[in-house]
Amino acid sequence: MDRLDAAAIVVPGVQVRVVERCTSTNDLLLKNISEKPILLAAEEQTAGRGRRGRRWHSAPGAGVTFSLARRIGRPARELAGLSLVAGVASARALRKLGINVCLKWPNDLVVGDAKLGGILVESRNGHAVIGIGINGRRTRGLEAKVRRAVAYLGDSISRNEVIRRIALALLEALETFEKHGLDALRAEWEAMDAHAGRRLRVRLADGRVVSGMASGLAQDGSLQLMTRNGLQAVRSGRVVSARTA
Repeated sequence: MDRLDAAAIVVPGVQVRVVERCTSTNDLLLKNISEKPILLAAEEQTAGRGRRGRRWHSAPGAGVTFSLARRIGRPARELAGLSLVAGVASARALRKLGINVCLKWPNDLVVGDAKLGGILVESRNGHAVIGIGINGRRTRGLEAKVRRAVAYLGDSISRNEVIRRIALALLEALETFEKHGLDALRAEWEAMDAHAGRRLRVRLADGRVVSGMASGLAQDGSLQLMTRNGLQAVRSGRVVSARTA
């Protein structure tokens, strides 16, 4: 795959940096909050993270790993929806590149049932750092490490172009979110929901498991499940299985 090059990732109004190696692009940007938007991409992350401290596995030079830091003009209570906003933006960009990406609540990019990428959003003092990791070149043993099916961009797609396009789409989606909130993007997210109409088992943050039919998003971005006891909103959890109803 092509090497990352800041000169090839032109995003108006955003300072773009590329590093060979770092712990985590999210961590570096959180430690150095700036009033100007910054995009940081890395060839290798030694401590890349997913949700709930899970490790993000990516061989050096094999994936797309970057973070965008930007001030967000919405109340702090609404920032939980940013992973959904970033998912919509990423899917928009990748679909224009011919990749049939769907979204898995709350932060995964999937092709069929295989994971293509993930999103990690962290915030501090009104700024959000949106980290995106996408599998690029096929990496031996990755499926065994993550214990699930994995999808890849392939060698023919420029990583610089992927980052540039996602960043542009992300800025556009963030502007929509700032003006109108998550409502303005909910229908688009639901149209790309990989689990729409499927029966899910979701493990909650406290370890309990709830089952029900996927029924879109609640107003705050929670996953709605139609259970035997009625509609239930899941604010924090992980989908552990999905099957056709």
